[in-house]
Amino acid sequence: MSETPHSPDAEPDSEPGTEPDAGLEPAPEAPPAPLLELRDGLPEVVDTDAGLLEACAALAAATGPVAIDAERASGYRYSNRAYLIQLRREGAGTWLIDPIPMTTLAPLQEALAGSEWILHAATQDLPCLREVGLVPTSLFDSELAGRLLGYPRVGLATLVETILGQRMRKEHSAADWSTRPLPKPWLDYAALDVEVLIELREHMIGELAEAGKTEWARQEFENLLGFEPAVRVDAWRRTSGVHRLRGRRSLAAAKALWEARDEIAAERDVTPGRILPDSAIVVAATAMPTDRRSLLSLQGFHGRGASRYSASWVDALAKVREMSEDELPSRAPRGDGPPHPRTWADRDPVADRRFKAARESMLNLAEVNHLPVENLLTPDYLRRLMWAPPATREPAALAEGIREQLASYGARPWQAGLVTGALVGAVLGADQAADQGAEDAPA
Repeated sequence: MSETPHSPDAEPDSEPGTEPDAGLEPAPEAPPAPLLELRDGLPEVVDTDAGLLEACAALAAATGPVAIDAERASGYRYSNRAYLIQLRREGAGTWLIDPIPMTTLAPLQEALAGSEWILHAATQDLPCLREVGLVPTSLFDSELAGRLLGYPRVGLATLVETILGQRMRKEHSAADWSTRPLPKPWLDYAALDVEVLIELREHMIGELAEAGKTEWARQEFENLLGFEPAVRVDAWRRTSGVHRLRGRRSLAAAKALWEARDEIAAERDVTPGRILPDSAIVVAATAMPTDRRSLLSLQGFHGRGASRYSASWVDALAKVREMSEDELPSRAPRGDGPPHPRTWADRDPVADRRFKAARESMLNLAEVNHLPVENLLTPDYLRRLMWAPPATREPAALAEGIREQLASYGARPWQAGLVTGALVGAVLGADQAADQGAEDAPA
């Protein structure tokens, strides 16, 4: 809220040198935004093939974009499967579909053919929707649109309150959606997630056009259609606390316990942390117990999962003790990218200057264009490019080479168009500084 400008003719609030009246009450706080309610009431959950065909007929007969969302059981289940799918389309209303008992969702994919999907944080939902055969041909991501528009917070509830002036319920965001039957309050929450997406899209499309970012958004949304979750290499290294382990055999123990836990979790479809906490893996990898009794005496091995699968943990540690040095994992993960920038000053001072200049330019460009720097250009692309830029130093050829290199990484044309000039300057400037230093150095 902007402050009222002070007029020179206005009377002062108090005499100079005096305190304001302590008896004055503070200005009342603005009333909270009205709570979002379902316009059409809560629909029944569709959990039969016959009910699915009815939903598909209604959605196919309606027009306009389709708001879609999916609820998973993150933190409870190993899989990333969808346990509830919510859809809303003008003229068809809201539909809640339970995909678990369905024979197939192919009729739903057919009913949505050619329509634009509206999702929030599409990268979270696209994999589980693809798993059940639902794949968009066009989409609008309200979270990504919020980033391009420079909103400081882009959660759905925050955007809805900021743009539409309504509050959303968020108390069931961490619920176990594999629960059956699903409680009514949870269903209310799920239906509300698609209640506002169509209206939110309309507002944001106008804001993107006003900001001159419509083409940016189009390229970003088109890029999302091919989204695939990154395959984590050496995922066991993400075990909380593994960095505290000393010695490669301890790392091998953590790896073996992590893999044993992961296999059990996948088989039972339970999130791994509910089988054995990360902290217990680190403790066991440090102590290297040789039998069940000493294992179960360790901190973190008192839960039902730790005891039930104790033979698996002991067996995993026994195999680690028999490993040769060549079989033990390296202390640091092997990557295919450049070294960490903190080492560049010693390893390649010119690359270090390039990177620092380029990073400063990216921060400035992001501020000027009102968007997060990571949305201006993926940080990994910047590191790779500044570590190994094109060989040419002819400005036009260098600019073309940078654009081609960025495209090979996955940068969109709008990003390359914004950053190429600054990156050319960073490369040439670093080389010029290196040449100047060589000239100034004593013989």
